[in-house]
Amino acid sequence: MMRKRCRIIYNPTSGREAMKNDLVHILDVLEKAGYETSAFATTAEENSAQNEARRAAEDGFEVIIAAGGDGTIKEVVNGIAPLENPPKLGILPAGTTNDYARALKIPRESPLEAAKVIANGKTIKMDIGKANEHYFVNIAAGGVLSEVTYRVPSELKSLFGYLAYLVKGAELLPQIKPIDLHVEYDDGVYDGKASMFFLALTNSIGGFEQIVPDASLDDGKFTLILVKTSNLVNIMQLITKVLNGKHIDDDRILYVKSNKVVVQTKADEEMMINIDGEYGGDTPMTFVDLKQHLEIFANTDMIADDAMSQQEEQIQHDAKELFVKSVDEMLKEQENKD
Repeated sequence: MMRKRCRIIYNPTSGREAMKNDLVHILDVLEKAGYETSAFATTAEENSAQNEARRAAEDGFEVIIAAGGDGTIKEVVNGIAPLENPPKLGILPAGTTNDYARALKIPRESPLEAAKVIANGKTIKMDIGKANEHYFVNIAAGGVLSEVTYRVPSELKSLFGYLAYLVKGAELLPQIKPIDLHVEYDDGVYDGKASMFFLALTNSIGGFEQIVPDASLDDGKFTLILVKTSNLVNIMQLITKVLNGKHIDDDRILYVKSNKVVVQTKADEEMMINIDGEYGGDTPMTFVDLKQHLEIFANTDMIADDAMSQQEEQIQHDAKELFVKSVDEMLKEQENKD
């Protein structure tokens, strides 16, 4: 019986460089699971992971593994998603927030433990998004807060994970301004001012799982969240509600499910679009949810389970407390100014 071929595409500088230390053991786990496994270290060359993923897929590798942060995963997906019969996708998280791995309940503290999920062989057919000609797996967003990813230094991401995003997000709040948007979705159109929008494929955005509490991974629909207000006090109130999952029915937010979303701005305005944490172009942009497009290894027994380790639960709780406290202080300052 012929062994299936597996290619690991890893970022040697992602996260705390745990991947390089574990690589020999990861290869051993996958070899014992029946895969003829080889590895490719990404380089500084543009689209290094994407180009290797496409090459390996066209060469007949049945499994491609993206080892690194969300950026590496995005590149590998863009390499295989255009193919008629893309290979199965494995994920070995070694970055910071690792939203996609979080949604699939893949261990994020240890690439070796994540490799065991692939060795177990259980997969799920997942939706992915297409933004014009680019593919994404977790989120597309526009507006000032979507710029947080660009502005957080990589050293802070490695040290503090999503806490760094929260702190930088608080700094950017006063810069929020309204933009005239025209947004088309399956069941309607929104024309008016908005400060930001999010298109989510999973329930995990920036490490928080309450932003899309009713997310489905394979229903062929994005969750569109559009924030209509740009008033600083309203924004801070909404953020506090979002952290507790109580924002869905708020009148200041449009919260709908849609397979296709078109976002346009006025001719004299531009909105940068963030796709899976990186700059993905400017409006106008058309987004399509490709239903169950990729088969991905996942910890399927736990996907419906919201359990987190006590340590992570405490870290997330502390981050929320710190952010809510800073928001409360900003609200008081705003009230005093008024």
